[in-house]
Amino acid sequence: MNLQMKRLILCLVLFIPGLIQAQTVLTLRNAIDTALMNNLDIQIAKNYVQIARVSNTYGMAGGLPYINASAGDNFSSDNIFQKYSASPESNQSGVLGNSVNAGVSANLVLFNGFKVMATKKRLSYLQTQSEIELNGQVQDIIASVMLKYYDIIRQQSYINIIQSSLDVSNKKLDIVNEKNNVGMANGTQIMQAQTDVNTAQQNLTVQQLIVEQEKNDLLTLMNSHSRSPIILADSIQIDNTLVLDSIFSCLKRNPQLLSAEQQIRIDQQLVKEANAQRYPSLKLNAAYNFARADNSSGSLLLNQVYGPTAGLTLQVPIFNGNTYHIQKIVAGLNVSNAKLGKENLYNSLTTNAVNKYLAYTNTLKQIESQQQNFELAKKLVDLTLQNFQSGQATILDLKAAQESYENAAYQLVNFKYAAKTAEIELKQMISQLSY
Repeated sequence: MNLQMKRLILCLVLFIPGLIQAQTVLTLRNAIDTALMNNLDIQIAKNYVQIARVSNTYGMAGGLPYINASAGDNFSSDNIFQKYSASPESNQSGVLGNSVNAGVSANLVLFNGFKVMATKKRLSYLQTQSEIELNGQVQDIIASVMLKYYDIIRQQSYINIIQSSLDVSNKKLDIVNEKNNVGMANGTQIMQAQTDVNTAQQNLTVQQLIVEQEKNDLLTLMNSHSRSPIILADSIQIDNTLVLDSIFSCLKRNPQLLSAEQQIRIDQQLVKEANAQRYPSLKLNAAYNFARADNSSGSLLLNQVYGPTAGLTLQVPIFNGNTYHIQKIVAGLNVSNAKLGKENLYNSLTTNAVNKYLAYTNTLKQIESQQQNFELAKKLVDLTLQNFQSGQATILDLKAAQESYENAAYQLVNFKYAAKTAEIELKQMISQLSY
C-alpha cells in the first residue's frame, strides 16, 4: 500500500464520522409535525376559523341593542330681520349665537321575522364549516408528507437494489479476471464485465442524486428552513386491515362531504333571512337628549330642552319591486344547488373509494406472489454466480439472472409503495390518517 493510499484512507476515517454526525435522522412523525407547524395554508385556515369564531355572536346577528352617544357645540353669527304685529321692526347684524346639544340613544329589535335567529344559526354553521375545512387541510398536509416520505423510502430501496447488482457485477469481474489469469477468459468477457460494473456505478450515482432531490422536496413541503442532510431509516409498512364496508360507513367523516352538508344548512338559513324581510319589524327606541340655544339678540334669547324619550317603531313592508321575493327564490335555488353538489360529491367519493380499494387489495395480493418471485430471483443470482465461477454458466446467463433479480426487486418495491399510497388515500378520504 503506497503513501497516497494511506493518506486517503486516513482522511476518510477522520471525515466520515463527522459527516454522519452532521446528518439528522428524520422520522415520519417529526416530518408531519414540522409541516403542520410551518405550513402557511394551515395558518391561513386557522385565521379563517378565528374569524368565524369571533363573528359568531348575537351582536353580529343584530340581536343586541345599539347605543349611541352624540354631542355638538355650534357657534353662529346671524343677520336678523324680525317684523311684529304690535311692535316695531327689528333689523340687526352680527347677532352671536351658541347651540349646544348632547344625547344618548338606544334601539333594540323586538321582532323582524326571526331574522336574528336565522342569522345567528348561519354564523354558527359558518364557524363549524371553517373548523371542518381546517381539519381537511390538516389531513391534506399529512397525506402529502406521508406520500413524499414513503416515496423517498422507495427511492432508497432502489439504491439498495442497484448496490446489490453492483456487488454481483464486481464479483463477476473478479471471477473473469481470475479466469483470464489462467487463460480461461477472453477480452470480450472482461469488457462485458467491466461495462456492467461501470453501468451499475453510474446508475447508483444517478439514483443517489434522485434521493437527495426528493429529500429537498420533502424539506420544502415541510417549509423547513434547515437544509442540513437528513436520513430516513424507515421501511414501507402496510396496514392490510382496511375493509370496504367500513370505509363506506366512515365516508360521512370526509371533510369535503361535511363541509358540503354545512353549506346546505348555511343556504337554508339564508332562505329564512330572505323570507324574514317580508315580515313587519318592531323596534324599541329610547333616548335622553339635552339641547341649549343662546342668542345675544332676537325674540328668543335662551332655549333649553332636556329629558328622556321612549317609543316603538313599526315598519311594514308593502312593496319594494318584489326584491325580497326574488331574493327568497334565489336563496332556495342555492339550497337546491348545494344539495345537488353534495350528492355529486358523495357519488364521486364512493367511486374513488371503490377504485382505491380495488387497487389496494389487488396490490396486496401481488405483493405476496412478488415476494416469492424476488426470493427465487435472488437465489437464482447466487446459484448462477456459483455456476459461472465453476464454468457451468456463461456471462450472459449471469447477466440475465441479474436483470431478473433487478426487475423482481423493483416490482416488489413498487407494489409496496402502490399499496401504501392506496392505504394513505383511503384513510385520508375518511379522515383517519394517523402517524
